[in-house]
Amino acid sequence: MLCLAPTPNSNSTMRFLTGLQPSGQLHIGNFFGAILPAVQLQHQGEAFYFIANYHAMTTMASPQTLRENTRSLAVDFLACGLDPQKAVFFEQSAVPEVNELAWILSTVCPMGLLERCHSYKEKMARGIAATHALFAYPALMAADILLYNSDAVPVGKDQKQHLEVTRDLAGKMNDTFGPDLFKLPEPIISESTAIVPGLDGQKMSKSYGNALPIFGDEKETRKLINKKIITDTTPLEAPKPTDHSIILALYKLFASPQDYDTMLARHRSGGFGYGQFKKDLFEAYWEYFRSAREKRAWLLAHPEYVDDVLSAGASRAREEASQTLSRVRRAVGLA
Repeated sequence: MLCLAPTPNSNSTMRFLTGLQPSGQLHIGNFFGAILPAVQLQHQGEAFYFIANYHAMTTMASPQTLRENTRSLAVDFLACGLDPQKAVFFEQSAVPEVNELAWILSTVCPMGLLERCHSYKEKMARGIAATHALFAYPALMAADILLYNSDAVPVGKDQKQHLEVTRDLAGKMNDTFGPDLFKLPEPIISESTAIVPGLDGQKMSKSYGNALPIFGDEKETRKLINKKIITDTTPLEAPKPTDHSIILALYKLFASPQDYDTMLARHRSGGFGYGQFKKDLFEAYWEYFRSAREKRAWLLAHPEYVDDVLSAGASRAREEASQTLSRVRRAVGLA
């Protein structure tokens, strides 16, 4: 269930915005937590989706890795169902206006607002260098959102603070330079989306080494499921515990309700081993992403199509961005 109650654009069409960092190979936690909701939202209004490669620079120092990850994310997002006829899809760095707006927002941004942001503290705790960009990235994030007159932004419960910063900065700009300068975007919070468990039972994350990739090699992924999911020593003939079962939790994401009920019943009845359940899990997972793998293979064979999509998206995004920035420059006295 999506909780949403923003005021739409004047043309009564809701505008959504989502940015994804190109941090490497996508896993199913990325898919169910961000990509699938974005694909669903593109049919409900205007969608602006961007690859946040400026943001990625706060934790990534290799130019080659950044380029490769950016391209990979573009291909994977399209393979997973993003429709460039319904969504504006572009690279963040293709719209330089976002940096000027971030600077203007910074002039009204209190230090205390940034100091309270938990993401900065968490990344510091993980050993990421304390750069100005890492500290001030909420201002750039706010510019991402406000530049395109977004009505609503999908966020997880743990990310709601990020949007609150954006609303605070928009409010300060309105108070200082004019009441109608920016609309205040609302969060879209998924109340029903559970945290996708990793192969070890923790939250799925590349940093934990427990991720199940969307586009992994067939043999390697099958091996990953067999080796990484740890099970107990319950005999084959005995019923298997169902509470906190990693196999059941993952299988439910890919299988039909009927197939899930069948596996649940087999857990409870006994007579089936964990090896069979892992085999069923792999087959359900492999089938679930079959069409996405086929689309991805086509995209990799037609790189010019991906180039055209990103170029067209950047042009459309810059049209919107230039109008917003012109309005803001006039309001603050730069025009």
